[in-house]
Amino acid sequence: MGGISGAPGVAIGQAWVAFPVTDLDAVPDRVAADTKRELRLFREAIERVQDEMLALKERLGGALPSEERVLFDAYVMMLGSENLVEPTIRRIREGNWAPGALRETIRELAGIFEDMDDSYMRERGTDIRDLGCRILMHLEQSERSVGPQFTERTVLIGENVTVAELADVPPEQLAGVVSGRGSESSHVAILARALGVPAVMAATDLPFGRLHGREVVVDGYRGRVYIQPEAAIREEFKRLEREEQELSAGLGDLVAKPAVTPDGERIPVYVNSGLLAEIHLAYQSGSDGIGLYRTEFPFMIRERFPSEDEQYEIYRHVLEAVAPRPVVLRTLDVGGDKPLPYFPVKEDNPFLGWRGIRITLDHPEIFLTQLRAMLRASVGLDNMRILFPMISTPGEVDEALGLLRRAWCTLRDEGREVAMPQVGVMIEVPSAVYMVEALARRVDFLSVGTNDLIQYLLAVDRNNAQVSELYSSVHPAVLKALGDVVAGARAAARPVSLCGEMASDPAAVILLLGLGIDSLSVSVAGLPRVKWVINSFTRTRAREILGQVMGLEDPAAIRERLDAALVDVGLGGLVRPGRS
Repeated sequence: MGGISGAPGVAIGQAWVAFPVTDLDAVPDRVAADTKRELRLFREAIERVQDEMLALKERLGGALPSEERVLFDAYVMMLGSENLVEPTIRRIREGNWAPGALRETIRELAGIFEDMDDSYMRERGTDIRDLGCRILMHLEQSERSVGPQFTERTVLIGENVTVAELADVPPEQLAGVVSGRGSESSHVAILARALGVPAVMAATDLPFGRLHGREVVVDGYRGRVYIQPEAAIREEFKRLEREEQELSAGLGDLVAKPAVTPDGERIPVYVNSGLLAEIHLAYQSGSDGIGLYRTEFPFMIRERFPSEDEQYEIYRHVLEAVAPRPVVLRTLDVGGDKPLPYFPVKEDNPFLGWRGIRITLDHPEIFLTQLRAMLRASVGLDNMRILFPMISTPGEVDEALGLLRRAWCTLRDEGREVAMPQVGVMIEVPSAVYMVEALARRVDFLSVGTNDLIQYLLAVDRNNAQVSELYSSVHPAVLKALGDVVAGARAAARPVSLCGEMASDPAAVILLLGLGIDSLSVSVAGLPRVKWVINSFTRTRAREILGQVMGLEDPAAIRERLDAALVDVGLGGLVRPGRS
C-alpha cells in the first residue's frame, strides 16, 4: 500500500497504532493481553464518568431548572445500563482490549438512536458518543499511567501521527513511522529523518484500525508499506536493510573527523535537534555543535506553557551536554503544522497566518519568559546563540532585539551575570530574501530555513500529499533565492548557515558548497553522508557543477546531474532508489 517518502530507509517491525483520545472511531483493535485487567479498567472508567456526571449536576444545580438537572441522572443511568456495559464486557472477554470493545458498543448503540425518525431520539445518539469519549479518556489515562508497552522494533502508525506520539516511543525501540497524513516536510517526517528511521507519509489507504501488532515493512525510499509480507518480499527487504547498515558502518570513520574540502576549507557541520533524547546522539555524532534546537517541542508535549524554571532546566541540560561546542536555540516557533493544544490558533490558512515570531511578539509575556530562561541557562557556558524564526521585516527584528535586551537588563538588575549572546534570524519567507542585507546588518548571523522557504517560493503546502511532487529543494527558483541570500550576507559581512532538510541531502550539498554557504546543520543520521560529500568536492568543483545546473529549468534534470556527480567521485552509494 502506498504513500510518499517521508524519511529514507527500510525497516521491518511490529505495528503500534496511535490514535487521538477524543476520536472514538479511530481506536484500533488490539488483542487484550490481560482480560481481567481490561475488565477492571473498563468498570473503573464507567464509575469515574458516573461521578463526573453527578459532580456536574451538583455544580450546576443552582443554574439549571429541575427538569434539566434530571438529564444528568439519565446519563448516570445510561452508563450503568446493560445495553452499554454488558456488550462491552462480552467483547472484552472475546479478546478485544477495553477501548476497542467500547468503540464497537458505542457505535452500535448510537446507531440505533441515529436511525430513529424522531429528531429528539436521534440527538440521543450524540449523547451516547459523548459518553463514549469520556469513558475512553479515562481508559487512556489508565494506559498512560503504566506506559505503553512498545516492542523492540516498533513501527508507529496512525491516521495523523503527531510529534508528541513519536516522542513517546524510546528512540532505541522506534524502527519506522507511517502516517495517513502529512508529507516529507511535515515535522514528524523531519524528526524521523533526524532519528534515522524510515517514514512513509500520506498512506491514506491503510486499514489503521486492524494493524496493531501485525508485522509491517516500511519502505521509506518509495513510500510503500507492506502488511504481513510474503517470505520473498520480507527477505528482499532484510537484504536492503543489511546493505543500509553496511553503508552506515562504512561511514563510521567519518564521525570523528572534521568536514574539510579537498582544497583545505573547513566547513562546520552542526546537527538539528528538538528532543532531549537526541542530545546524546548529537554529542556522539562528531558534529561541531547544534545548529538548530527547536524549542517548541518541549512546549508541544506539555498540557500548559512551561514555566521559566522548567525551560531553564531544559536549555541548561542541552547547553551543558554540548559545551564547549555552540548551540543555536531557536525561539518558540508554533503555528502552521505545530499547534499547541492549550493555545489553539484557528485560521483558514495557518501557514500564512499567526505563527513563529508573530505570535511571540504579540505575546511578549511568553517571549520574555523564554528569553530569560535562555539567558540564565547560558551563564558560565557562553556557548548559546539565539535564532528568531519566521522573520519577514526588519521591524520584527528590531522589536525582538528590544525584548531580548529588556530580558537581559532585568536579569542584570537581579544580580545575575548574564552575557548577551550572538543573535541570528531565519531566512524562510520570500520577503526576507529580498530584505536580506538589511536584516543581516542587524544581527550576527543568518540561518536559512529551506523547509518553509521552498514551500513559500513554490506555493506548495509541504504537508499536502497531492502537491508533494512539486516540492523540490533543487528547483531553479530555490537555487537563485539562495544565491541572493549569500550575496546579501556577504555585503553585510555576515556568515550564512543552512539548517533546513536540504542540508541533509547529499546531492544538494554539492550545490550548497558551490553557493558559498558557510556552515550546515543537518539531521544526526545524515551527518556522515554530508561529511563524505564535503570531503570529496572542492569549492571550485562545486561551483562548476552549480554553474552547469543553473542553466537547467527542470528540477528532475538537476537532480540527475547531481547524482551523476556523486557517482563520478565514487559516492554512488549515496544515490538512493526512488529519487527523482
